[in-house]
Amino acid sequence: MNEKIKKLVTASLFAALICVATLLIQIPTVTKGYVNLGDCFVLIAGWVCGAQWGFAAAGIGSALADLIAGYAIYAPASLIIKGAMAVIAVLSAKIAKENAIASHIFSAICAELFMALGYLAFEWAIITGNFTASVIGIPENLIQGAVGVLASVALMTTLERTKAINLLRFK
Repeated sequence: MNEKIKKLVTASLFAALICVATLLIQIPTVTKGYVNLGDCFVLIAGWVCGAQWGFAAAGIGSALADLIAGYAIYAPASLIIKGAMAVIAVLSAKIAKENAIASHIFSAICAELFMALGYLAFEWAIITGNFTASVIGIPENLIQGAVGVLASVALMTTLERTKAINLLRFK
């Protein structure tokens, strides 16, 4: 199969997975948002597809989920923040690459911390205009991040042990 087509199809698959995982299970939070499994696939998209294609898959899948779920105001921020999370996951995974699990844990935590700070900045600058009011979302985003770290590391470890992930990885 042509490598460019494989990259496009794999990134598209991850965008769809991210959108569906974000919308499928939504646990409401007190700030009228929700915790979901989308970040699991945002991180895996980065690890599997690399920075460029992972950014596209994560950003597009997350922005589409926001549009479908009625959070259109967040779609541009999700496009950038979730896309950047995939890039951060790729780049920070290289730091601890001797141990795959440690690498995934470290890079997932880095990406999820960026997510929490990214949405804080977006809500402060665009939504509320008030730093104190924007800080209210941090605990929710950290819980979302913890779910993303645990789910992505568990799933990626399983996929690597079974060698199933090798079908999707780019050369």
